[in-house]
Amino acid sequence: MYNKFNKLTLAAAVSAAVFASQAHAGGYQINEQSVSGQGYGHAGRSSNVHDASIVYGNPAGMSFLDRAQITVGGTYLHVNTDVNNATSGRSLETPAGSLPLGSVEGTNEGDMVPGTLVPFAFYAQPVNEQLAFGFGVYAPFGSKTEYEGGFEGRNQGNYTEVKVMTAQPTVSYRFNEQWGVGLGITYNRVDGELHRQVPVAVGQAANGAPIVTEVDSRVEGDDDAWGYNLGVIYQPVPETTFGLTYRSKVDFNLDGNFSASSPVLDQLGIGTVTDTAALDLTTPETVNFSITQQMSDNLKLMFGASWARWSRFDQILVTGTEREEITNEQQNYSNAWAFSTGGEYQLTPELALRAGVALDFTPTQDTTRSVRIPSDDRRIFSLGAGWSPTPDLTLDFAYSYLTERSTQVDQTKTDSFTVAGQQTPPITSTYSAGYKNEAHGFGAQLTYRF
Repeated sequence: MYNKFNKLTLAAAVSAAVFASQAHAGGYQINEQSVSGQGYGHAGRSSNVHDASIVYGNPAGMSFLDRAQITVGGTYLHVNTDVNNATSGRSLETPAGSLPLGSVEGTNEGDMVPGTLVPFAFYAQPVNEQLAFGFGVYAPFGSKTEYEGGFEGRNQGNYTEVKVMTAQPTVSYRFNEQWGVGLGITYNRVDGELHRQVPVAVGQAANGAPIVTEVDSRVEGDDDAWGYNLGVIYQPVPETTFGLTYRSKVDFNLDGNFSASSPVLDQLGIGTVTDTAALDLTTPETVNFSITQQMSDNLKLMFGASWARWSRFDQILVTGTEREEITNEQQNYSNAWAFSTGGEYQLTPELALRAGVALDFTPTQDTTRSVRIPSDDRRIFSLGAGWSPTPDLTLDFAYSYLTERSTQVDQTKTDSFTVAGQQTPPITSTYSAGYKNEAHGFGAQLTYRF
């Protein structure tokens, strides 16, 4: 019976397997929208009005700028990952019970996140003492993991890339010396690609042992959607600034397609399997609150707290053209907090020095953590400097070191599907490993004032 499953059955099995971790990419929120802010750990993201990157940090801050300016830059991220104590296994599920098939042959090299540049650009234009307009382009969410070809956990996932790019026109209004508000409308574009090697039983050897092959399944999908940002700044005295920013959720409805290919499928006359698939993905709303306190003419200190409503991500539900439900997996993310503190010291009129530290708590749960995003709680240490050779030009540089708590991935997948009474022989694959992640971020930014 192993050789007689039809194309529709295999398509369903591969579809379910491929989409299983699609929305895990939402667990990676990108903070790299300002290099000047990176230097003090983004502690004053909503309250420190330093340059045009405040278009992202708090749209209300534009009306506190004294003249038009443009800020462009980016942060290069280099990630190191150590994978240890890896174990894996497969078993064929039969009416008589599970038949062990042994471990999955493969390697665990780690370092699966390639170096990535995260760019941004902002423009702010005060119209008068009260009104200002601005525009920004940046990346609020994204992730990429690319394991080696022979990765031992490839049955769970071996390639993931999700990118969200945002364009934001913004307006702000300053009521008086103390209060300002702002609004940004965001146009968001998401692109995603996933690969996974799906184990499939295709026959029996002469001794009766099952023959298992792997099907290379790939998915691509995209969508665009709208959202908004709201910001408030309150400055009770010139030395103290409070900032509050709200970023709305964004609802994406990804439409894509998948392909599944294998030399064995060609030999069976099935060829490459294709189908469509759809997934609803919501990036969470976030709230950021920060305080900037001018301690002296040269020293300012900042504190920030952020909250993200990751509890919206409770399941992955994928539907296809030929079936109502391809997969439905519980994720149960939890809401997450991040805290940061930092400072800036104006060493000379031209040179400012910065430092900061942040604690970023993961929304992932131990029972659902994936090889696609094997992350945990983070600590981030940052240093930075701003050099202004002229009053019109500032060059900012920053370095951040991120270290994550050692974490554990324990994944199990069973690949099978039934259509018209026919079922692919169910195969359960498992993968367990310890992960330790660290990252280095190198940022550079230019601000020019008109």
